[in-house]
Amino acid sequence: MRIHHRRRGGYQKKEQAPVYNANEFIKAPDVRVIDEENKFLGVMPTAAAVTIARERGYDLVEVSPKETPPVCKLLDFGQFKYQKEKEMRIQKARAKKVDVKGIRLSVKMGQHDIDIRQEQAVEFLADGDKLKIEIMLRGREKEHGNLANERIKEFLAAIEKTYPLTIEQPTARNGGNVSTIVGRKS
Repeated sequence: MRIHHRRRGGYQKKEQAPVYNANEFIKAPDVRVIDEENKFLGVMPTAAAVTIARERGYDLVEVSPKETPPVCKLLDFGQFKYQKEKEMRIQKARAKKVDVKGIRLSVKMGQHDIDIRQEQAVEFLADGDKLKIEIMLRGREKEHGNLANERIKEFLAAIEKTYPLTIEQPTARNGGNVSTIVGRKS
């Protein structure tokens, strides 16, 4: 009997760079050609454009394939591909992923514990993350949801002394939880 192992977490696809066709891989019969000095040479058959590129020591690279006819440029394909990959790496490094960090409070929490949670919240906001403040109501506390709302308002007022906040999701009750999501005003 064969044991089949399942992968947990799913399969994540890698972001792939756009594929650029070059030389004989260009499928269009006619192309607009721009030379190495960015001068427009005109619309010509692909085979003729490839021979011109080879004579000059370059590759014919399809720069914008969605145009009709496609725009091709005389370039060194290896260098062009490297530049595009470099631009993608820089763009990916600049993109800041915003996380939602959670802070869990309770209605009966002591002041020192609240102060520690406030320090954590300020650190999360300083990093540019959003903040989910959550209070879990237990037992008899569920009948006094207004106490949880007051606790969240006090907590937000204390944090607003450090950073101005924008409310992403207003305070809402979901079963035994009362939660809100806030972010830092920019």
